[in-house]
Amino acid sequence: MRKMTEVGKLKEGRFVIIDGEPCRIVGFFSPAPKKDEHAEVKVGAIGIFDSQKRSMIRPASAKVEVPIIERGSAQVLAVVANNAQLMDLTTCEIFELPVSMALRGEVREGVAVEYIQALGRRKIERVRG
Repeated sequence: MRKMTEVGKLKEGRFVIIDGEPCRIVGFFSPAPKKDEHAEVKVGAIGIFDSQKRSMIRPASAKVEVPIIERGSAQVLAVVANNAQLMDLTTCEIFELPVSMALRGEVREGVAVEYIQALGRRKIERVRG
């Protein structure tokens, strides 16, 4: 799911869609506009799912897409190779997600994890402690 907002209303730490990829905003640069020009904003962001750096330059009044981020909790049922089989603690839906390099060793059978979902994709965000 997505919604539209103006570039000037975006904030660091929020999310934006750049090149079709949901990204977390990590920085802004807004140089002073020259005479007879619109204020432009450079937005720096990192992809949620691929960790790639992305940026865009748009007028502050331009409309951009913002992903609707859903968060959930799940219990790890099993870990096979680099994938974890999870059960959502609210809906009891069972699904499988890859375990990132940063979380390998922490994600193991029986622990609870938090995941994020955007644009039909999911990612394990962290292990609940």
